[in-house]
Amino acid sequence: MKKKLLVIASSIIVVLLIGLVFAGNYFYGQGIKRGTDVELHSEDEAVNTMASAQDQKLFDDAEDWYEKQNPEVVELTAYDDLKLKAKFIKNEAATNKAVILVHGFRNIGDDMGKLTKFYYEQGFDILLPDARGHGDSEGDYIGYGWHDRLDMVDWTTMLIDDFGAEGIILHGNSMGAATVLMTSGEELPDEVKGIVADSGYSTVKEELMHQLDHIYNLPSFPLLNVTSVITKIRSGYTFTEASSIEQVKKNNLPLFIIHGDADDLVPTKMAHAIYNAAGGEKELWIVPDAGHTKAFDNVTGEFKKRVTAFIESVFYLDE
Repeated sequence: MKKKLLVIASSIIVVLLIGLVFAGNYFYGQGIKRGTDVELHSEDEAVNTMASAQDQKLFDDAEDWYEKQNPEVVELTAYDDLKLKAKFIKNEAATNKAVILVHGFRNIGDDMGKLTKFYYEQGFDILLPDARGHGDSEGDYIGYGWHDRLDMVDWTTMLIDDFGAEGIILHGNSMGAATVLMTSGEELPDEVKGIVADSGYSTVKEELMHQLDHIYNLPSFPLLNVTSVITKIRSGYTFTEASSIEQVKKNNLPLFIIHGDADDLVPTKMAHAIYNAAGGEKELWIVPDAGHTKAFDNVTGEFKKRVTAFIESVFYLDE
């Protein structure tokens, strides 16, 4: 009888383990594998329709400006031999300043185009990379900013060596914000002067826990742990190690954190956690009634004013 129960128990455990591996591979395909069309937890549209007529015009003008540009396509070979591509807009003003605009999850560089007019008017050359696993860049997985942080170091080096950049700003939205926050903990060239992070998450694990709860109404354990192991095997990183929090502790650059207080995709509390952990000069702007990455869309004028002040302070400190 005991032997029979042991066989039954062992069989149940094996079935559960197979089920977990199957589920882990499914969620790897949903969240990590390149090219999967996955719907993230959606926000109430009301939080994204509050722009004044003046702000709406500024926003529309910004998008129209980018559509009329003809960027140069540039290429970089990453540390693991992936070919990464970006669009580059050279500023007619020879200021030797450059900004890297870093897009979010399953977006491409063009999705940061709305910010190009603003930075161009500030005298910046503009680089809009497609992250690994996105757009025209190679890669069969999404790094959530972790491996991308090393790509950012390489992009900054390219701007310095090939385009003469002497002052560089890193500006990211969502996953792009996490990317620049993770980059802040790396050894960066002196030419990198400051970082703007809009709606970034604290760690990949905490963000995926949030998404599991909101999309699937599932607990994170043990599913997320299994998926993390599969991600380590297939993509070379774990959800725990991919941490904005741990990276910003090593930051020594001026940091401007932006986050909407109505953000359902990346909880606003994560912005406070990042701010509290960060080293260096830092500023936190919590935008009333703004959803995920919607500060520029909703209050375009104030966004431009605040980021301009940050940029001026960064370059003033460097004089």
